[in-house]
Amino acid sequence: MQKYLLSLMLLLGIFNLKAQQKTFCNPINIDYGYTPFEVFSKQGKHRATADPVIVNFKNKLFLFSTNQEGYWYSDDMLDWKFVHRKFLRDNKYTHDLNAPAVWAMKDTLYVFGSTWEQDFPIWKSTNPTKDDWKIAVDTLKVGAWDPAFHYDEDKNKLYLYWGSSNEWPLLGTEVKVNTLQSEGFVKPIVRLKPEDHGWERFGEYNDNVFLQPFVEGAWMTKHNGKYYMQYGAPATEFSGYSDGVYVSKSPLEGFEYQQHNPFSYKPGGFARGAGHGATFEDNYKNWWHISTIFISTKNNFERRLGIWPAGFDKDDVMYCNTAYGDYPTYLPQYAQGKDFSKGLFAGWMLLNYNKPVQVSSTLGGYHSNYAVDEDIKTYWSAKTGNSGEWFQTDLGEVSTINAIQINYADQDVEFMGKTLGKMHQYKIYGSNDGKKWNVIVDKSKNTKDVPHDYIELEKPAKARFLKMENLKMPTGKFALSGFRVFGKGAGAVPGKVQNFVPLRSDPKKYGERRSIWMKWQQNSDADGYVIYWGKSPEKLYGSIMVYGKNEYFFTGADRTDAYYFQIEAFNANGVSEKSEIFKSE
Repeated sequence: MQKYLLSLMLLLGIFNLKAQQKTFCNPINIDYGYTPFEVFSKQGKHRATADPVIVNFKNKLFLFSTNQEGYWYSDDMLDWKFVHRKFLRDNKYTHDLNAPAVWAMKDTLYVFGSTWEQDFPIWKSTNPTKDDWKIAVDTLKVGAWDPAFHYDEDKNKLYLYWGSSNEWPLLGTEVKVNTLQSEGFVKPIVRLKPEDHGWERFGEYNDNVFLQPFVEGAWMTKHNGKYYMQYGAPATEFSGYSDGVYVSKSPLEGFEYQQHNPFSYKPGGFARGAGHGATFEDNYKNWWHISTIFISTKNNFERRLGIWPAGFDKDDVMYCNTAYGDYPTYLPQYAQGKDFSKGLFAGWMLLNYNKPVQVSSTLGGYHSNYAVDEDIKTYWSAKTGNSGEWFQTDLGEVSTINAIQINYADQDVEFMGKTLGKMHQYKIYGSNDGKKWNVIVDKSKNTKDVPHDYIELEKPAKARFLKMENLKMPTGKFALSGFRVFGKGAGAVPGKVQNFVPLRSDPKKYGERRSIWMKWQQNSDADGYVIYWGKSPEKLYGSIMVYGKNEYFFTGADRTDAYYFQIEAFNANGVSEKSEIFKSE
């Protein structure tokens, strides 16, 4: 009996520990597969996925994305369980599902992968927490790349949207519920207008370098009787990869460009890019948007996934808040009653941006400071992946530590495709003087693959120095693109930003109005700044995070519209008062 009670107490303790975690941090921490393509691996094998979909089915969140040989599900958006499943029936393709379509219709979940040919089945399951799938139809005759199905429960009708092209628009058609086939009446839905919409221009700087922009990543959400046609642009390999939205009262025609666009946009910070995604409701009837984060270091298609708070305001304007979106963010169960349009940032600041570091060894030019420069594209690598390699960061002063995110990089990895049963193991020590150390995180017995591990401490720790000791890597060298420490410093927050000026060509004169040059007075106490933007002072839903500079070239403006801006500074101690709102005609 005593043994039973002890086991029960331990079990309850484990569940209580999980329940206490209130936050997550982007990129989300799932066991991403490695690219299956040799041609994409010429500069090194690496993890990769993109084009995510989350569907709430029977009060569980099901996450599918490109080339993962399976999918994940979760009850809480924190603990994701992987179901290994290949949806292809032969070896014709190297990849598995590419940019998959996933939708719930009545009591069944459906899945379909991208194809221009008539060779992919539509799969269905009433029990997708297990590998329990059947073929619904042998082939979708219309074929579709980057497909998205939308089941309109009010009308008991099913619609298909698709396309990925820099020549053709997104297309749409009705699909019969009983046959899962289109009768062939296809309509154009969304076409890019980069001559008017600056953010739709191709290139890292939206300068249309060498290619025209791509429209892709269709997703439909119905809200208050309106259809919100979401689409990604201009291309997945850029930090400005975003999602825009057109709105209509009809599912296949009459779509108009929403005033606030792109609605999902994250060109700055550590994890950049917020395009080709999907909008979903959690179990508390709140909206979220999952999308693609770019890395694009070893290959243009090296990418990760991020989840951001989203919603619709009182005027039915669709928004997605990415401000501090790669800092600790409240999970759905702890976000109740909060204003999603203001974001769900937990308030824990980054404590070690560009702070001094020490390491056990360095491989070539993969310098140690790259692990604290807030750029996911750069990384430090040790010379080996052996147990005993270590990384140390100095916070500059004894600080309160609430959470740590460990972003591993792929250096000399051996895998391609999906791997199972792999793990990271490590310990993190804290010290006030760099001499006496205490263990604050012990993952020496971890059995999971955690490429973007995020640890919210059960109780805040106090330390100046943190040291991570590698014990086991799943493959490759011990390498970090971001060792990120969150909490609160002991000093003062920055002062209010002064002399902010948005510079833009006069609407009555010749000039490039799709770009706006913003400058402000550098604040010596600031690590960085967040610029909020929108087309009305009450709807500053867009945001841009800038580190270490006092200027930003905003290339995402719509040519004909006025813009409003507001700026704040931040450092390890907190966030400044916001500036007044500035208008740019």
